[in-house]
Amino acid sequence: MSMTDPLGDMLARIRNAQRAKKSDVVSPASRLRENVLEVLKREGYIAGYEKTNVRPGVDELHIQLKYHEGTSVITEIYRVSTPGRRVYSSVRDLPRVYNGLGISIVSTPKGVMSDNEARKANVGGEILCQVF
Repeated sequence: MSMTDPLGDMLARIRNAQRAKKSDVVSPASRLRENVLEVLKREGYIAGYEKTNVRPGVDELHIQLKYHEGTSVITEIYRVSTPGRRVYSSVRDLPRVYNGLGISIVSTPKGVMSDNEARKANVGGEILCQVF
């Protein structure tokens, strides 16, 4: 059975694993998921991730979650643009999450990047998710 929102599924897996105090979580691999994880790693929200081959044509992402003094680094992570309601924003209208303490992950013509990187590159795009 196919999944209607693969990125939303990965975000829910991360959210559930952090609430259960797991050290890592496994998710099916895709290029978009890898790009989002790269932004999360670059911004310091996860410790890292690794792509492994389960069998020919099937890959998985092993995501190492990050904790600081017993509490998870990610307080909130949720999907903004869903398959039923896409949310696009110009560079001037990119939202600030908690006045700059959190990030929005944006899919732009120059690739997937955080809202700060999108402002520096002067590009807008689809707001995929917000993290705090």
